Amino acid sequence: MYSRLIKEPENKSFFLFGPRGTGKTTWVKNTLSHSLYIDLLEAELFNDLLAHPQRLENFIPKDFSDWIVIDEIQRIPELLHEVHRLIETHRYKFVLTGSSARKLRRGGYNLLAGRALTYAMHPLASVELGKDFDLEHSLKFGFLPCVYTESDPKRYLESYVKTYLEEEIRQEGLTRNLGAFARFLEAASFSQGSVLNISEVARECAVERKVVENYFAILEDLLIGNRVPVFFRHAKRRLVAHSKFYFFDTGIYRTIRPAGPLDQPEQIEGAACETVLFQELMAINDALNLGYKIYYWKTSQGMEVDFVVYGEKGLKVFEIKRTHKLSSSMYRGLRAFLQDYPMAEAYFIYGGERYMRDGDITIIPMKDFYQTLPSILTQQKS
Repeated sequence: MYSRLIKEPENKSFFLFGPRGTGKTTWVKNTLSHSLYIDLLEAELFNDLLAHPQRLENFIPKDFSDWIVIDEIQRIPELLHEVHRLIETHRYKFVLTGSSARKLRRGGYNLLAGRALTYAMHPLASVELGKDFDLEHSLKFGFLPCVYTESDPKRYLESYVKTYLEEEIRQEGLTRNLGAFARFLEAASFSQGSVLNISEVARECAVERKVVENYFAILEDLLIGNRVPVFFRHAKRRLVAHSKFYFFDTGIYRTIRPAGPLDQPEQIEGAACETVLFQELMAINDALNLGYKIYYWKTSQGMEVDFVVYGEKGLKVFEIKRTHKLSSSMYRGLRAFLQDYPMAEAYFIYGGERYMRDGDITIIPMKDFYQTLPSILTQQKS
């Protein structure tokens, strides 16, 4: 098991959300080894608590003082009322894990009205992998823990996409037309790391625009897709209005994305490279509770910065290219952003070997960058 950056609070209940396969259950069982574990994937227990949520208290020993873990809480949202009551009356500490927040949000559940913190579990970060981190492996297969333990990571990812995504969609009753949803997933993969055009995706998968908009909302609710908004704060230029889209893991993206002789490998590789950076920013920001919001920046004239992270610790911008060779034109977006926001810290990550600076832009080799990212995000500009 890999050591994770995330740390449990000392004396406060918390939700732990994340896609399946990211290691929530493993982390809980290893970190909170003396906890009481209630698994809602267990059929008999699920049926009992679904019919009688008030029986939850019967499963808790008298005067129990350790953590109470309810795994896959979204399967019985009504349990939150009982959890709320038990926190108030007995001061129990709950860990509520889930791979979907859809039923909780759509059902109007208030996530315990501040009585529980909310944490996120992402695929592994490079610093969590330590000596096992291999950039080429990660660009190809992503960061889900099992791709580092399975003998055939490609087959594991294919199985994940087929069984998990279809099962989750069917289980949640989100769509009856799995064929249309499968076509949508493939069409959405062409939008990875790109400004999202809903109408274009709808045309590609032959599904109505309104349905496609709902499909993207489903991906976000199931925590397997993310929309990244454009950075508008104090905008001095005309900017594009639409969000960019990313599947949550590079390996999942590459498994869904079809590749044939007519596809450009550099386009697929470029999106994978950008996705790795996005994953790392998300994982470290949430695990260390840094409080950044993640954006991108693009003007109507086409100048662009891949990622903008903004919060109390400052404003930091990142551009990433797989290339080994540098040219001044590659920094156009960063330079334009720095003209508008001179207080920002700018980083250009590339496939070469040398650390360099170009004015206020720090240039870092990709192979070294990810080990230094936690310190970049935690330090404040003096």
